[in-house]
Amino acid sequence: MTRPGIGLQLYTLREETAQDFEGTLRKVAAMGYEGVEFAGYGDIPAAQMKALLDELGLVAIGNHVPLVNLETKIEEEIAYLTTIGAKYAICPWLPVEVRDSEAWKKHIVNFAEYGKRFQEAGIIFCYHNHEFEFEVEIDGQIVFDKLYETVGADLLQVEMDLGWVQYAGRDTLEYISKYAGRLPLVHLKDFVKNTEKAEIDTVELGRGDLDLLPLIQRSEESDVKWLIVEQDRCANPPIQSVEESMNWLKTNYLNK
Repeated sequence: MTRPGIGLQLYTLREETAQDFEGTLRKVAAMGYEGVEFAGYGDIPAAQMKALLDELGLVAIGNHVPLVNLETKIEEEIAYLTTIGAKYAICPWLPVEVRDSEAWKKHIVNFAEYGKRFQEAGIIFCYHNHEFEFEVEIDGQIVFDKLYETVGADLLQVEMDLGWVQYAGRDTLEYISKYAGRLPLVHLKDFVKNTEKAEIDTVELGRGDLDLLPLIQRSEESDVKWLIVEQDRCANPPIQSVEESMNWLKTNYLNK
């Protein structure tokens, strides 16, 4: 059983990369992260980004591609991903106004088309969940499962955000197993429920509600390729938060 790589979703450090993308990547590499998942490239040319990643020994896992870019700039996305050597393109989120069942029927058709185009370029297309995919049904089936049942595994793989699956009230261990073999990417997102605001507060790994080690073990058993740290909002300085999460992984997982 091969250990998954440890990556960071750079959306967590969006303020830092906006100020100094290269310097932020250097800090991430120094912490011990093995790969990065982009959420945009900060206007850095692809060849320059590739050289920087090679210098730092960081793997380009993939990019979170906004829906509008899938609709209008997919060739540009493919070109950049190909240059930096990234294997995955991930749709990370859907705007609120296009989440009802009728909109989802269209997304499912379109995702198959996007997946085909990425497949032709040697890139794997994935979808990253939140909680809303478990709140809408198509023909009596929740959208999360309907999406993957309808679109073939050759065209669409799973990037499962474990925090959001648990927040949606699902059995997270069961869902990892259910999509074993189709689940190359897992987001490690710990959280606590903010009862005053009725929302989720994302926290550093080990500080929240997730029983992380069994989830990591199940991910290993399910042939997950990358465990990716992501924190949507940080109460502490984000660079401090991602370092704390990496230190938790070193203490509780990597160095065991």
